[in-house]
Amino acid sequence: MRQIHLPLFPVGSTQITSSLSFTHEGGRITYFYGSLPVFFHDATDLPTFKMITAQFCVSGHASQAEISRAFGVTLLSMKRAVKRFRAGGPAAFYAPRATRGAAVLTASVLEAAQRGLDEETPVSEVAISLGIKPDTLAKAINAGKLRKPASKKRLRERNTDSL
Repeated sequence: MRQIHLPLFPVGSTQITSSLSFTHEGGRITYFYGSLPVFFHDATDLPTFKMITAQFCVSGHASQAEISRAFGVTLLSMKRAVKRFRAGGPAAFYAPRATRGAAVLTASVLEAAQRGLDEETPVSEVAISLGIKPDTLAKAINAGKLRKPASKKRLRERNTDSL
């Protein structure tokens, strides 16, 4: 004979759906399916929160709107989390963020710029010859990616000052 499953939630829990709820106690969020705890994480662990709520949506245990209402997150952020989960699974939430590399100052450009600077060519002329902006080259010098050799005039001034 079939028994009716009553949604018995723990005291103090917040209902997400008729069978899914969560509690927030002591800096920890615990998710319950009926009365059984199914997952928990720290309240400050945002990647894990996004991962588990997206998993609930993808597996059909909750809709994006229900998660959005229960936690007060935007529907757009839930849609993004679900899309990320479908594309890369749980690991996608913990992967390092993809960043762009140097678009202008590639290794070959840096080498050519350093050769020009070693020949004591002015920064603006080196930049023009390489087809980049002089400010870009100046920023690379200030950041330490390139070194600008001391000019002979400055070296002479230093030597005469020390006498």
